[in-house]
Amino acid sequence: MFKKLLKVMSIFFIAFTIFKTTNVYALTEVKVGNQDELKEAIRNVDVDVITLSDNINTTEKINITRPLTIDGKGHTIKYIGTFGKDNSSDNTVWGGIYILQVYKTNATIRDIKLTGGNAALLVNGSSVKLEGTIDVSGNGFGGIELGQGEGVTTTVKVTLADNINIVNTTESADKPTFWVPDDSDNAIIQMNGITKTIASGDEVTIAEVNELFDDIPQENPKTGDSMLIYLLIGILGLTGFISILNKLIRQNIKGI
Repeated sequence: MFKKLLKVMSIFFIAFTIFKTTNVYALTEVKVGNQDELKEAIRNVDVDVITLSDNINTTEKINITRPLTIDGKGHTIKYIGTFGKDNSSDNTVWGGIYILQVYKTNATIRDIKLTGGNAALLVNGSSVKLEGTIDVSGNGFGGIELGQGEGVTTTVKVTLADNINIVNTTESADKPTFWVPDDSDNAIIQMNGITKTIASGDEVTIAEVNELFDDIPQENPKTGDSMLIYLLIGILGLTGFISILNKLIRQNIKGI
């Protein structure tokens, strides 16, 4: 009898462990619609994914210092503050204002427009993945800086997802889409497993980024299967497991 009871308890323990493990890796997502909500979500270490529910105006640079995903859902974060010691409204006056600064961490940024600052994004000694449409138009000095800065030695890395669409309608000779400052080491840019280098001091346009990856071999067509199919398969498998588990429990309880 004791052995049978022990067996039942073991089955319960295995089931609990499976569900516990599944829950541990569940991502916590929050929606934000203004500057204060965005800052609070970034501070909350239990939040993994921040989704914009509306366009956001900010009066300050937004700092990301821990692993996060920012999903813009096609919305905009716009800087509406001032620049420099004279509090100029001109974003070509340098004030070190980036819409987002990712500092010494990993982040994913998806489907968003970052505008109104000196630059859209500073990848500061970090590894950042860009997905979907990333619009960096309307910034005073350009789009995305790949820099290290004082006291930072980690190599900067940007990964471009295969669905990437980088937009910069205000790109020009003095407003590049990507650049590496002179005081930083070379930066890495990667797409589909192919790694390229942007040298210290280089400024790169969208066309030049595309040229970097012209030699990427064509992949086999994707199946087009949606995540829903895989979710249903997982549910069916879990349902079958629970059914078997229930039978085992009933059989063992009857035998006790």
